[in-house]
Amino acid sequence: MQLETIAAISTPAGEGAIGIVRLSGKTAVAIADRIFRSPSDKRLEQVPTHTIHYGHLIDPSADDQVVEEVMVSVMRAPKTFTREDVVEINCHGGVTSVNRVLSLALRNGAQLAEPGEFTKRAFLNGRIDLAQAEAVMDLIRAQTDRAMDVALQQMEGRLSQLIHSLRQGILEMLAQVEVNIDYPEYDDVEEVTLPMLIEKSTWIEREIEQLLDTAKHGKIVREGLATVIIGRPNVGKSSLLNSLVQENKAIVTDIAGTTRDIIEEYVNVKGVPLRLVDTAGIRETSDVVEKIGVERSREQLERADLVLLVLNGAEPLVEEDEQLLNAAAHKEMIVLINKSDLPQQIDMDRVRSLVGTSPVIETSMKTEEGIQALERSIAGLFYAGFVEADDPTYISNVRHIELLHQALDAIREAKQGAELMMPVDMIQIDLTRTWDILGEIVGDTVQDGLINELFSQFCLGK
Repeated sequence: MQLETIAAISTPAGEGAIGIVRLSGKTAVAIADRIFRSPSDKRLEQVPTHTIHYGHLIDPSADDQVVEEVMVSVMRAPKTFTREDVVEINCHGGVTSVNRVLSLALRNGAQLAEPGEFTKRAFLNGRIDLAQAEAVMDLIRAQTDRAMDVALQQMEGRLSQLIHSLRQGILEMLAQVEVNIDYPEYDDVEEVTLPMLIEKSTWIEREIEQLLDTAKHGKIVREGLATVIIGRPNVGKSSLLNSLVQENKAIVTDIAGTTRDIIEEYVNVKGVPLRLVDTAGIRETSDVVEKIGVERSREQLERADLVLLVLNGAEPLVEEDEQLLNAAAHKEMIVLINKSDLPQQIDMDRVRSLVGTSPVIETSMKTEEGIQALERSIAGLFYAGFVEADDPTYISNVRHIELLHQALDAIREAKQGAELMMPVDMIQIDLTRTWDILGEIVGDTVQDGLINELFSQFCLGK
């Protein structure tokens, strides 16, 4: 199928030193050649591949009026990102400039690219598989070095190699089963025994389990650790948020109930990506608006991966504090005894009896005391059990995690069937289902509708 030549702006909107308009398709070089003039009258259709050329863009419909001063890169298939001819026009980075260049390309034969269409073509043309394509957006959205490393691993095909290895193992089993079913009279064909099926199914089961063991950390690396700050009004929650993000994102006053809605920020704490949520102070109130904020705070508490519970060290522990401690007891929690710069009235023995093994840190948002200790504690909780040995492949994509769970169920059913000595043609059904499900991860057996949906989430020009 011949795809139209597409064009899009590949740099972020706004002012910058350089803007890039990318074209991809069979006529990409011809379109660029139509609107490009170099001082030496060099034609782009005649230049070597993977070269860059200085000149001006002109508008053929306006008596060759000069539109922009540019550098044009020419890259011919198949050694390009899309495995099509690709041209990248480097122009000045103003909004007007890049839009004029894009408009000129569209008027001369290119079509505006859909979101993610360049990466989609790389997938359709076999340069990358679906797991690698999804890693492209993970790389763009990475909030920390670790998230970027995980995305790079997937872009390089680490996950894909593991999935292909598992599918190949299943395929070999299926081939042997087929031969045994179709040609039982041949003595030289290796007989598929139930112990053999159990052994190979156990290997596949173990490999999938090991991948899923990385899912918790991988998902956090990709999406951030959902971290909620809770406490009674005016204990220092908003000050804590401002301190962690190092910016005045939340209003801080001595008036209780100032924060009435959810404030969400991303922050990198010693390599741990936190999706940090400052909530309204949780207390009984007759204020209708504040009551809505309190309910939202309780909802955020239930969704949280990590709870930062702030207590006022300058006041005695009250019933509302104890209720919050009990409500967060089933969560990963760090307790902050704030306002340590003031005379302390809180009963620390009572606090420790309520929090169990959760870390307790004394802080002062006014003097920044305890913030470094908090960051170390967060990193310690997150990296506990985070295996680095043998440079493992981390599963971070929700779609991949769900498919791996389905594949695990299918291979366990195949294994159970073999253990119950069911006919091999019945076991074959579950093996085939496992093979198909794993194929959805890399795009071998995925439906067109899902492919379109996945790439629609990409940014325009990628």
